[in-house]
Amino acid sequence: MLTIRFDELGLRPGDRVLDVGAGFGRHVYECARQGAHAVALDYAADEVATTRNTLGAMVAAGEISPESSPGVLRGDATRLPFPDATFDVVITSEVLEHITDDTAAIREMARVLRPGGRFAASVPARWPETINWRLSDEYHAPAAVGGHVRIYSQVELTAKLRAAGLNVTGGHRTHALHSPYWWLRCAVGPTNDDHPLVRRYRSLLEYEIIKQPRSLALVETVLAPVLGKSSVVYATRRGS
Repeated sequence: MLTIRFDELGLRPGDRVLDVGAGFGRHVYECARQGAHAVALDYAADEVATTRNTLGAMVAAGEISPESSPGVLRGDATRLPFPDATFDVVITSEVLEHITDDTAAIREMARVLRPGGRFAASVPARWPETINWRLSDEYHAPAAVGGHVRIYSQVELTAKLRAAGLNVTGGHRTHALHSPYWWLRCAVGPTNDDHPLVRRYRSLLEYEIIKQPRSLALVETVLAPVLGKSSVVYATRRGS
């Protein structure tokens, strides 16, 4: 399940891509399939190991070539271990809301992006996220260790990107069906994975992701601008 639209980002074969906070690698897998040269960076050691193993299996299965298999490393988003202007594309999905010093992280991402390079970030959309916070203190920091530390407005995120030298070029909302799921999770308790309603709704989301039925795709398209859980912003690095 992708949050960032690579056609809107303008991803091209041969692009050097950095995915900051790659998690279990969902975006770098697609980068590799499209022929980009990606690097997945995450702070969590278990996610780094899982992503590395999955990529090895994809190479062995012939899904991606060894040449396009992303590099995977553990690192801190506020201190990226790369020289200036290393990458053509930098992406970060559902990460900035976890980072206390988000301005430092955005600055670092802009630093390693070449002038004219493309950038994409997604964060939880404001009003669906606000409902989650009001339904449960266990959903966010400080009660949730490593949880969300802020709720972004579009104005705040845009201002922080511009301050780092990025020009915002567009954006969209996505994952409309995920907002009610998380409202339900927060209502019954974010860690109550075995609640019958949670299990049923999770089955619906798994069906959407795996089978991709047209009916649910239509629902997503219609509801995403209003109900989308994730807000995605695209930008380019200033300079020449």
